[in-house]
Amino acid sequence: MKFFETSKYHTLKKSTYINLRWIGIIGQLFSIYLVYFFFNFDFEFLYTNLIILIGVISNLYLIFIYKKTQLSDNSALIFLLIDIIQLGVLIYLTGGAKNPFIIFLIIPSVFASTNLGIKTNLFLAIITCFTIIFLTFFSRDLPAPLGDHFHVSNYLYYSVPTSLIIALIFLNYFAMIFGNESRLRKEALNKMEEIMAKEHEMLSLGGQAAAAAHSLGTPLSTIKIISQELTKQLKNQKDVIQDIELLSSQVERCNQILKKLSLNPDIEDNFIDEDLTMRDYLKEIISSFKETSKNDFNFNYEQDSSPKKIAKSIEIVYGLRNFIGNANKFCKNNIFINLRSNNEITVITIEDDGEGFPNDIISKIGEPYLKSLTSSIANKTGLGLGIFIGKTLLEKNFATVNCLNSKTRNGAEIEIKWKNKDLFNI
Repeated sequence: MKFFETSKYHTLKKSTYINLRWIGIIGQLFSIYLVYFFFNFDFEFLYTNLIILIGVISNLYLIFIYKKTQLSDNSALIFLLIDIIQLGVLIYLTGGAKNPFIIFLIIPSVFASTNLGIKTNLFLAIITCFTIIFLTFFSRDLPAPLGDHFHVSNYLYYSVPTSLIIALIFLNYFAMIFGNESRLRKEALNKMEEIMAKEHEMLSLGGQAAAAAHSLGTPLSTIKIISQELTKQLKNQKDVIQDIELLSSQVERCNQILKKLSLNPDIEDNFIDEDLTMRDYLKEIISSFKETSKNDFNFNYEQDSSPKKIAKSIEIVYGLRNFIGNANKFCKNNIFINLRSNNEITVITIEDDGEGFPNDIISKIGEPYLKSLTSSIANKTGLGLGIFIGKTLLEKNFATVNCLNSKTRNGAEIEIKWKNKDLFNI
């Protein structure tokens, strides 16, 4: 199973969870002992200690018996339920909804909402709500003498659990939304790293192919010369001549295959190993698309001074290829690429004559996992990963990327801008 598939599963880091539980247990013990020994309040001291002991035992179980470093969704659910029940019983023995520490009941559910699945979060939130409601109507009195003098209006009394439930729903909702967005972004970034690794591997293979073509050129030429000499010497033996001609043709075929495999060694080597100007970068990228595309690429450039070379950057090349590839994919017939450069800035504009970005997602362009709701467009588009990867790679190299719909071409427009002091120092 690939990492990107396993990363979709919800887990909780065990060490972090254990530390948080120790903090909670120490806080409970401190509160109980302070109230009992310092303030001399009267309550179920023995029972409260036994309830806290349950938390201690479950934490020791996590440390010494549960060997995994991550808590799975189901395991985390069990231990968080123990936390809610343990704290609920503790509050039941010390005043219920009248106990101000009831606010701590919402912590396990909110904590889980950023790390665990939606079903688990909903279940924990529902259990927490029922626990709060139960403690509102059923509990022991506050520790004496507090319980003897506690009298408030019902409006105030019932407003406390109501506000807790509202806060629980509010915090869980936003934590789940932000947690889900964070996971999606992490997946997309991991996908980008995987693609970049493949790109480096392909470039490495291209270099190896060029080296192979160069190295095999000499022995293949030698075989070809020997076959020609054998043809002259054995010209009267037709059977042998046919075999020699077949050998010569296969040698020639090997030469052609190696030339195709190396993709013209001179150009490819320069592209991989030498620094190029931005104009040359764009020319190389456009040429790679022209070999397989029937669309027209219109490339214009305006430069106030002689072009400077920039350091070889696979990330910039891949980012530009992504945007030019998208324009090639979604255009009708034409792609317009304009390079403008002066002493201060370098600007690349990529436009096409297609349908442009859907209106319902244009404000979110650049985020991963976007899908238009427009039925006529939804089937033609992906999940926005290409734009996300291209934008992230270019911004990582100090570019500013703006995605909008072109006012002159009717299609999409991508504007990529660098300050020259950043571009030439990459």
